[in-house]
Amino acid sequence: MAPKTSTYLVAQASRLDAFLSEQLNVTRNQVVQLIKQDAVSVNGRSTSKPGLKLKVDQEVIITFPEPKVTEALEIDFDVEILFEDDDLLVINKPSGLTVHPAPSVKEATLVDWLKHKGIRLSTISGEERHGIVHRLDKGTSGVMVVAKSNEAHEGLSAQLQDKSMGRFYLAIINPPLKETTVIIDKPIGRSAQNRLKMAEVEGAKAAKTHFQHLAYTNDEKNELIACKLFTGRTHQIRVHLETFSRHILGDHLYGVKNDKLEQIMLHAYVLYFIHPTTKEKCQFTAPLSAHMQDYITKNFEQEIINEQLPHENFERHFNISAS
Repeated sequence: MAPKTSTYLVAQASRLDAFLSEQLNVTRNQVVQLIKQDAVSVNGRSTSKPGLKLKVDQEVIITFPEPKVTEALEIDFDVEILFEDDDLLVINKPSGLTVHPAPSVKEATLVDWLKHKGIRLSTISGEERHGIVHRLDKGTSGVMVVAKSNEAHEGLSAQLQDKSMGRFYLAIINPPLKETTVIIDKPIGRSAQNRLKMAEVEGAKAAKTHFQHLAYTNDEKNELIACKLFTGRTHQIRVHLETFSRHILGDHLYGVKNDKLEQIMLHAYVLYFIHPTTKEKCQFTAPLSAHMQDYITKNFEQEIINEQLPHENFERHFNISAS
């Protein structure tokens, strides 16, 4: 089968990466990956320069590489499906499951599970992708949406960028917040002291999180809070809590060393977005893990929990329409 090619005529002077990013409706980084693979030519000559200045009436041709297919590891687990149609899959990711394979990851991942389900989406730059629109840390449980087509993937990714897609998290922290509402707006980058951690770093990427009180434990030493992300930085909730000396129970990276809980008490609870095909507003709630539910049952007044956890209350907590 002959490689797929596309031809574009330059109508206005521009940088090559900016021009193709607009034409293909993808990120500049994806365009750069194409260029690095000698997949782009200008007026018949291959180029390796993303910043090449294009002139009017020049012809840009892309020869798209074949996606690299990798085999999935053996799967000995299942993932709860909250919703599925022809365009997308909404799941409840269990704690302890890594989303993406990596050299340091020896066990099967969520991507391996998706391979077994036959969800394989190819990117323009040739790497195989499996509908992963957004990620959760390995230890974090909760709701995720997975695209089942390239069109759905592009539509959901655009919503992630313009904030029309969002999530509300639940976390159990120590010590409790001093106020009912706390908003942290501090940049996050890689920690200079510990490369496994992120930290507040001046000049790094902007990050903003809204923390909202829900309930205290019966002994009032710990607190159940809701969290709303306005940005999507790595470890954002955990880092922003650390900036004012709070940590999530069970968090052995950012928390206290004598915390004996085996699972971090952080759960992506509510996800909302607009369906990329039907354009309907969608909202899904992921049941808590057995570990987190058991802790809440044993340590919180159940009447208060039943009042606070219905997802429609989160719109009131954050003064945001999530439906």
